[in-house]
Order: sequence, then C-alpha cells, then structure tokens
Amino acid sequence: MAKIGLEVHVHITSLKTKLFCSCPSHYAGKEPNSVVCPVCLGLPGAIPVPNKKAIEEAIKVSLALNMQISDKVVFVRKHYFYPDMAKNYQISQYDGPGTTPVAKNGFIKLRNGKTIRIRRINIEEDPAKIVYPTGSLLTSKYVWVDYNRSGIGMLEIVTEPDIEDPKEAREFLEKLRSILEHLGTCDCTIEGSMRVDVNVSVPGGERVEVKNIGSIKGVEEALKYEIARQEALISQGLPVKRETRHWDDVRKVTLPSRYKEEETDYRYFPDPDLPPTTITENWIKSIASSLPELPDARIRRFMVQYGLSEYDATVLVMDKGLADFYEDVLKIYYKPKEVANLLINDYLRWINEMNIRPSESKAKPEYIASLLKMMEEGVITIKIVKEILSDVVKGSDPRKLVEERGLTALRDQEFLMEVIKQVFAQEPDAVEKARRDPKVVNYLVGQVMRRTGKRADPYLVNQLVRKMLEG
Repeated sequence: MAKIGLEVHVHITSLKTKLFCSCPSHYAGKEPNSVVCPVCLGLPGAIPVPNKKAIEEAIKVSLALNMQISDKVVFVRKHYFYPDMAKNYQISQYDGPGTTPVAKNGFIKLRNGKTIRIRRINIEEDPAKIVYPTGSLLTSKYVWVDYNRSGIGMLEIVTEPDIEDPKEAREFLEKLRSILEHLGTCDCTIEGSMRVDVNVSVPGGERVEVKNIGSIKGVEEALKYEIARQEALISQGLPVKRETRHWDDVRKVTLPSRYKEEETDYRYFPDPDLPPTTITENWIKSIASSLPELPDARIRRFMVQYGLSEYDATVLVMDKGLADFYEDVLKIYYKPKEVANLLINDYLRWINEMNIRPSESKAKPEYIASLLKMMEEGVITIKIVKEILSDVVKGSDPRKLVEERGLTALRDQEFLMEVIKQVFAQEPDAVEKARRDPKVVNYLVGQVMRRTGKRADPYLVNQLVRKMLEG
C-alpha cells in the first residue's frame, strides 16, 4: 500500500494584481516577459508590498477546509537556485520558530467517509514558467523562461500522507477544486492555475517527489506509474532513492530531476521587507459571514430540492460549472431527474471525449431544454438525442439540426403498420408468446425499432403492436 501526500499549488485568480506588486495578474496570452516590473523580476532594491485581497482569499479557503487560522501572516524567504526564480529565493511561508503559515490542521472528507488531513496552507508567489522548446525535458538542449507568471499570488495546500492510492488522490483533488471554484478563489479552467507536487513512497523505499503535474488526470497517471516503478525496483532488490522527479505528460513517465532537498537546504528566515500582518477575530468573522454555498451543502440541497440520489448530486456538484449549468437548464425545463440523467449519462461523455471542462462547452441551457422537450413531445427519440448531442456541445442549436437533417421521429401510422406486419410475419412464435406474456411485446417493439433505424416513436409503436396482437 502506498503512502501519498500532495502539495497543491493554486493560483488566486480572483486577484487583479500580482501578490507583491501592481502588475496585472492576468497574463494568459500576453507576450513573454511583457507583464513584469522590478519587484516580480526580483531586481535589487525593489520592495514588495503584500496584496490584502490575497490574505482574505486564503482565510476563505482555510474556513472552507475546516482549518485553524493563525493570528498573523508571516512571510519568509525560501532560498534555492533555479532559473524560474531570478532573485534566488521565493517569498513564501514556513511553519517554524517565529514563523507560521496562514492556517493549519484542516481536513476534507471523501465520499466513503475517509478523512484526508490538511497540514497547512501557505500564501506564496509563483515562480516564472520554464518552457522546453521541444516540449520535453529529455530532448530540449536549452530552456526559455517567461517571467509573466513570476509573482502571481498562489496558495500552497499541503496534505498529510493519508492518501493510499491514485484513485483517492484524484477524488481529493476533484473535491478541493470544487471547493475552490465555489469560493470563487480559483478558476481552475485557466492553464497552470492548479498544479500538484506528489510525494509517494511504497513499503521498503524512500519518499520520492514528482513535481509540477498540471492536471488531476495527470496526477492519477503519474502516481500509477511511480508506484509501479518503485515496486519494481524493490522486487528486484534495488533501492528507491530519495529524489525529485519530473512528470513527462507526453511519454507518461517520471524522469529524474534532482536529489530531494531537505527543509534546512532552503534556509528559511522572515523576509525583512515584509512585516507581519495581524489577522483579527472580527476579520475572520466578516469573511465567514460572506462565504457562498459550498459543495457539501449544495449536494444536500440537490438531494432535497430536486430529489436526486447522492451519487447524481455529487457528480453534478464536483464540477461547479456543471452544477450551475444544471440549475440554469431547470429554470427553462423543470424536470430535475430527466435533466440530471441526460447530463450525467450522455452530456458528460462527450465533454470527457472532447477533453474539456463543462464550463468550456458551447452548449446553452436552452439547447438541453429543447432536446428534452422534443423527446417528451415525441418529435425525436433518445437515439437522435445521443446522435446530435456532440454537435450541441460544440454550440449547434438542436432544433435546427433536427430540421436540417430530417431527424424527426417516424410517426406515420400507415408506414409503421406495414413494418409491424412484416415483423409479425417473420416472428410467428414471438407473436404467439406475446399474446400470452405481455413481456414479449417489448421484443416485438424492439424489432420494429431496429427496422426503422430507431427513429420510430417507441410509445406509438408499442400502442400499434398491442393493437395488432388484439386483432
């Protein structure tokens, strides 16, 4: 059984400026090294000034994660030499003599009731972005550095090693992401806004850190690979060395990066340019009173208000964009279970196949409502719904698709009766059984549906088959 701890680095995307300077925090799509100043470049003599909004967001997250909030914010210098940090230290936080993170000792509960403890939350600045020209650490002969990201406000959320397998890690991260998005602290659809370092060991081996994994799916894949690698070494009598590795998302392997530093290697000490910020009880109470509805409460509400199962409510709420979309559809077409079934069973399948988040879909709530209304009215069948749903996700109006492609359900009774007669002629034994056993009627209906390419109105076919059986 593996022992896994996570260090989750989350951009505070709700900030308008970087953590210690007035540079805009929204750097996506900008020319490399164009959103910078002396402070975020770490030039000598530049004085950082803390962003109060970042501290408030950290308190919000701490409250949502059931944490003990410190009475002050102390920033420290974490020293290391690497191209992504021009001044050779990162402004962060540390739990040690005279210093403290913004919060400690929290937890998240998984669906099976297991508690994953959270050790601490730190506020820190993000380093610059290292760019490999070939896209791979192995084949690139040099690197580029883009300092636009340097100085972005970030939260580091560190768990205890309570996670035992890749599936648990994925569930934990999905719930954490949902909490962050419900709080409005982080828009996790932005590239690089949520990155994870995993610490993993198996019995008989040293702890290995795999750094900078850019997606939840990537974390699960990296853990599966790394656990298998470590177990293979131990089974061959070889040691698992304590080191830092890099996840190659193209080749789906971890690669050696450097030997793992100890805490003392970073030479933490309080930043002399940043005096401590006091966190008062009134400040905490004010933030607590403004917290929005969080995922666990929203799941309970979906179950009570809409009559959903716990599973369905959880699937919808774990992605805030999907939960919001669901409730927007209900404003137009209020059939909670039917909408939930379509979104969970069919809509999400196309979302996953297109490798996008629900909030990135171009489908409008009225499009999903139209699909369900047309199916309810017998205009189209569930087969047609499944057939055109991928185009709806891409932004096509379903009513126009049905009209342009001639996908209206077959309701021509004269035509359907001819098909039924053919089925009866070829299935005499089934017809006799159906007259004695009503369950066999479904077999005959299925044969008619197959012959019409599943475009016939199944309700009407059922009526006509029963009429024929009655003579």
